Amino acid sequence: MQYLILVLKGMAMGAANVIPGVSGGTIAFITGIYERLIAALKSIDLTAIKLLFTGQWKEFAEYIDFKFLFFLFLGVGVSILSLAKILAWALAEEEVFTMAFFFGLILASILGVGKQIGKSSVTTISSFIVGLGIALGIALLPPAATDDSMVYVFLCGVVAVCSMILPGLSGAYLLLLMGNYILVLTAINSFDFGILLPLIVGVLIGLILFSRLLAWLFDHFKAATISMLTGFVVGSLLIIWPWKKTVYSTILGSEKAVGYEWFLPSMDASFLVAFFLVGLGFMIVWWMDRYSTRQVKDR
Repeated sequence: MQYLILVLKGMAMGAANVIPGVSGGTIAFITGIYERLIAALKSIDLTAIKLLFTGQWKEFAEYIDFKFLFFLFLGVGVSILSLAKILAWALAEEEVFTMAFFFGLILASILGVGKQIGKSSVTTISSFIVGLGIALGIALLPPAATDDSMVYVFLCGVVAVCSMILPGLSGAYLLLLMGNYILVLTAINSFDFGILLPLIVGVLIGLILFSRLLAWLFDHFKAATISMLTGFVVGSLLIIWPWKKTVYSTILGSEKAVGYEWFLPSMDASFLVAFFLVGLGFMIVWWMDRYSTRQVKDR
């Protein structure tokens, strides 16, 4: 049963990672597996490689928490492959409703992440402000143009996966800012390995390196790190705000996205549906947070 729950949590992370503005790291954080995930990724080092290539497979599996990683990333993979087309359609046809649902997820996750800070201090408050400022700054950046060169796609993989495991900072949104979100989504749908291979290499390298940094931060500055992550989550609300439109400008003879224009919704039937979806997203995360808290108490 525990492995089925891990697969489901992985599927939730995978779904979040596909949506611009939603962080898979947030889902991992509020479902109680974040620190274990970082520790498992950090353990993939020279010792692990030595155990693998000397045939000590049982010791290797125990050393890197293989079962945990396998079932979690099985869920992530299944979710990304199965939901990519659905989410691409939802964003194209019902963007407001899709974003409203995920706005509710993010809104509730603030409670799940923030309550773990503990006692407030100058350090935690400052860290929160820094995280908030970075997230808001990213939200205000104009999207770049698409670039399918191997080196740039590799870099996209490194940057995106670092943000994917950082609660509140969306890897999909950074791909959007880097101009390659649609390129990557199309490559997933069509199994274009010319794009997927350098992306996957970047993802793997980014996971291993960035997880070590996060593990070090949790070991030495846990309260400040959690506070900064909470700032990221709060700032990401601007990114995922359902009622916005892309602003385009003609640059060098071609039309390019240069930013976003946010606005308040009209109080009509569409708003009521969106409001319901915000509430639904909020309740799902609230339930997941309560469930994970109960699991920890039962141990």
